[in-house]
Amino acid sequence: MNQNKLKTFLGILALCLIIILIKQYTETSKIDHDHTLIAEDPFTNVKKYSPVLEAELEKYKLEQYTDVLLALMQQESRGKGGDPMQSSEAAGLSPNEIEDPNESIKQGVKHFNQVFTYGNKKKVDFPTIVQSYNMGMGYITFISEHGRKHSEQLAKQFSMTQVNKNPKIYNCGGDKNNFRYPYCYGDFTYSTKVAKNMEMITDSTIPTTIADEAASESY
Repeated sequence: MNQNKLKTFLGILALCLIIILIKQYTETSKIDHDHTLIAEDPFTNVKKYSPVLEAELEKYKLEQYTDVLLALMQQESRGKGGDPMQSSEAAGLSPNEIEDPNESIKQGVKHFNQVFTYGNKKKVDFPTIVQSYNMGMGYITFISEHGRKHSEQLAKQFSMTQVNKNPKIYNCGGDKNNFRYPYCYGDFTYSTKVAKNMEMITDSTIPTTIADEAASESY
């Protein structure tokens, strides 16, 4: 093999090695990227409760709202702890007194059904129903008397009426740096946060009609 042929052969060999290395790097990067995507899914904990939520909602013929409840759970606890739906107080118990996730979901779905039914009776919009999961059915009554459509400003007004009734209880723990202060009854941004969670659920199965309803109400 003369010198020119040797150089050509070595050049081709080097090019082949470079192509192989680039291909291996690309495949490795794709695997790492996929793993990162899986690891960064913020809904991993709540999604594992999807079958239980759906089964419980079926009892009330509300299974189409499974992802709504997942979004609620994400806001309440991110799917962690023994009371992922934070439904102890809705059952008349102390916060986090429920320690069984299945019992928490059962009570949480029951509470959602109550506010959903009452909200429809009062003909308020869906964001009001979501907000009332946090603020109670009194919020539905309040909104039904103030245009029947939720807004954070109305949620603040309702919160202050409750704060004024029990200022020693609803004082944000005395923390004036709390974003809710002085509206320390509930979270006036709750419905907005749940709506954002619904948008972020990557494998959302919310029916188009529900998504359209939320959009039409500036949810």
